[in-house]
Amino acid sequence: MLGPIILIVICLTLLGLSIRLFLQGLRKTATEKVLNRLAAGQPQLAPDKPVWVGLERMFLRAGLGRPTERFGLWLSLWALAMALGFFLADWVGLLLMIFVPPLALRLYIAVLYQRRVKRMIEQLPQLLDHTVRSLKSGRTLSDAVMGGIEASEDPLKKAMGRVQRNVQLGVSLPDAVSDFAELYEQDELRMFALGLKVNHRYGGNASELLENLIKLIRERDQGARQLRALTGETRMTAWVLGSLPLLLVSYFMLTNPGYMLGMWNDASGQKMLISAAVLQVFGSLALWRMLRSV
Repeated sequence: MLGPIILIVICLTLLGLSIRLFLQGLRKTATEKVLNRLAAGQPQLAPDKPVWVGLERMFLRAGLGRPTERFGLWLSLWALAMALGFFLADWVGLLLMIFVPPLALRLYIAVLYQRRVKRMIEQLPQLLDHTVRSLKSGRTLSDAVMGGIEASEDPLKKAMGRVQRNVQLGVSLPDAVSDFAELYEQDELRMFALGLKVNHRYGGNASELLENLIKLIRERDQGARQLRALTGETRMTAWVLGSLPLLLVSYFMLTNPGYMLGMWNDASGQKMLISAAVLQVFGSLALWRMLRSV
């Protein structure tokens, strides 16, 4: 009897929060809307790293916009998933629906971020090359970079729209690119920002500096490709060692489920299975750390 009551309280709480957020949106005064428009016109700087701002940072880097735009919808869907999990699988389903959706969302955002950043780094030499050609034709550095952004393709063009916006609002180009580099936390973007800062402060041949940066980025990419090729056997071995126990357990459960269930029903067999699962987790973490260090 206590379980359904707790579940009802959770659902009512989440529903009340959603209604409260909806009513707050409806009660915005004209003054607040004007202030929001003025705030939207200010330079966009990379946010700091509190918990909620860190979440917004993750969404922005993955190209998903701000999470506050659909907060009520996602919260309602999460509450519905928890209620459905409880009714289908009791407390186990409730616990799964509490922890699995945030973990799945975190993994999805991480995959999107990695793919987006990889594509942006691949497009960066083209932007720099367009900038160098514009500089040699007589344009200023700021105009050349802005032209390179316009000539780029998504996702780099969409991401660097942040730089265009800040420059149009009066932020210097080196500061705008530095803010962009700190948002995405990539060495190639930081080198680009550092080169612009050095040129802005001390002068010099900007086209030669950008040409050297293009060469450096391409050499880093070539080195990374060679490293992946040389360590392919090591990575494949790690994948085989990590997945082999899971594949064997799945095979036993499909062909002879009584064997695994018999071990689980026995006290000593249960301890062995739990120990094996713990060792599998630690072994997978160790292999993952080894792969990260290669």
